Amino acid sequence: MDNQIGGKEIEESTMMEPREEGSVSEVGAPMETQLEDVGSVMGNAATAPISTLYGLSLPISIELGRTSMKVQEVLHLGRGSVIELDRLAGEPVDVFVGDRRFAEGEVVVLGENFGVRITRILPAAGGNG
Repeated sequence: MDNQIGGKEIEESTMMEPREEGSVSEVGAPMETQLEDVGSVMGNAATAPISTLYGLSLPISIELGRTSMKVQEVLHLGRGSVIELDRLAGEPVDVFVGDRRFAEGEVVVLGENFGVRITRILPAAGGNG
């Protein structure tokens, strides 16, 4: 095997060797054990209850608006600079779950914090609307 990438020599220790069955994975457990553990937790995927997912934590992001700026404009930004967005005041904001646009809402103030009141749940991917 050639130990060069892009004409540069690489060390043997940085090269990846193919794994054999029963080899130790990056987390230190044999690979077949990890797969068996996943199978025992999930069981038959067709009969696993949805409640097995309830404890998952998902990232939620709110998008107020977007804009595009030239590098020179970004370099001139400083304290007190105002960036104009592509949304009008009072227009709904987008609620993302992971990287999927999930809902729309309106910004509200809760004490000293901002929040979003959901006004519309978007149809599932592939649906119309």
